[in-house]
Amino acid sequence: MTQKKKTYELIVEKIEELFLNGKLKSGDKLPPERELASLFGVSRTSVREALQALEISGSIEIRQGGGSFIKVPEGQLVSEALSTAIIQAENNLVYEMLELRRALEVESASLAAQRATSSDLEKIRQSLEQMATSGEDTEAGVQADLHFHLQIVQATHNQLLINLVQTLTERMEDTIRATRKHRFSDETRYEDTFKEHKEIYVAIASGNAQESKKLMEEHITRIRKELSETFLRTLR
Repeated sequence: MTQKKKTYELIVEKIEELFLNGKLKSGDKLPPERELASLFGVSRTSVREALQALEISGSIEIRQGGGSFIKVPEGQLVSEALSTAIIQAENNLVYEMLELRRALEVESASLAAQRATSSDLEKIRQSLEQMATSGEDTEAGVQADLHFHLQIVQATHNQLLINLVQTLTERMEDTIRATRKHRFSDETRYEDTFKEHKEIYVAIASGNAQESKKLMEEHITRIRKELSETFLRTLR
């Protein structure tokens, strides 16, 4: 399945095209955010994300109150700089999403342990089973992982919490896909990851709210730590 590109990635590509076509040169000032948003038919928030990504890579310089300027290091391929920018920006977004997930899902695990019905537990167990049998089917593994976490939230029976997490489903899926890619660069991590999920399920099924909360927090914190270590290794 082809992963749909995010809006800010498309904006980065369009700016790259302008540079490669000679319409933008090193030292040129980019139009204001409002004009770029109008030009590309996107929100100013997406434009801002794209500019932040480009600044991280060193492809542009954002001067306080002065605008954004093309700043491509001499001899460096634009595509290389932009690829680095996207990777770094993606990791920043993943980190932030993991922080949000920890805030929401740790409490969800505790509430699920207290409120889950037999039907809720069966749905969580089925997601766990699908995760175990996904094998080398990467997308099946991602979907099973996502459904596992979503079913735990459903088991809280807190409709406001459920509605909030549903609005974040797409972001959660992106985060899970990214973190599984990093974690499973080492094949031995498959078993560890499944074990973490199974322990969370067992704690919820046994009604142990404190243990469920602890295990969920450890699970998400561990993922964030491993992701940081993996990303730092790519910069060495």
